[in-house]
Formats: sequence, C-alpha cells, structure tokens
Amino acid sequence: MKYDAILDLPHWEPRFRLRMPRENRAAQFSPFDPLEGYEEAVAETARETDAERWLDEESISAINRELAFLKPRLKDRPAVTVTWFEPDARKTGGAYQTRTESVKKIDEYESRLILTDGTEIPLDRILSLTQESE
Repeated sequence: MKYDAILDLPHWEPRFRLRMPRENRAAQFSPFDPLEGYEEAVAETARETDAERWLDEESISAINRELAFLKPRLKDRPAVTVTWFEPDARKTGGAYQTRTESVKKIDEYESRLILTDGTEIPLDRILSLTQESE
C-alpha cells in the first residue's frame, strides 16, 4: 500500500517546544463575536421616541391657574394627575409620562413640581395638570 512505511511510526513531536496543555487548547475554539454590541446598537437605533409638543398660550394659562390653585393647599397634599414630557437621555425626542400622585412642593426657584414619591417635573415640560377629586 501507499502509506505502509509510515503507518507504524510514532507521532511527530517538536524537539524545542512543549506541547500545549489540553485545557489551553480548548480556548482556541471559544466563541468569537466580531460585532460585539452590534445588536444593542441596532435596537437602540430602532427604538422610537416622541417629539415634544409645545403648548399654546391658553393651555399654559390653564396649567398656571391650576398651579396657583394648588399653592395654598400644599399642606393638604392634594392629588393631581400630571402628564409631562421626559426627554430621552440618548436620542432626540423622549416619552410622555402620566402619573397620579400627591403634590409635595412647587419649587418656583428651580421651576419644578415635586411629587410625594420624589418625582421632580420641570414646569415647562408639563402638558396637562388636573386635580383629582377627593
């Protein structure tokens, strides 16, 4: 046969180098991801955000009237339903949030509405504000 002369020879071993241990050889075949983070980047790009809507003067006046009505009643912790625009930290746009909660404080210096759960809402981002009936 063709290979009879070499079939019974011992396996070749390098003279000047040790063989790689079996546990290290397995690392050569570990999974390789050349596009690490690609799926997350595609998902982030595909994620949709809302554009911020700007209020007309009449809506701004209605919100200001509601805030003025709430100011003297803050010690009673009046409950309100507030809808506001929350800007997205990564992209242009954001999302509209709605929450029903008691009002803790109206911070005129920082121009924020502070709810009892700790949520701070910039007054210029409020889309609607209605007092809940008791």
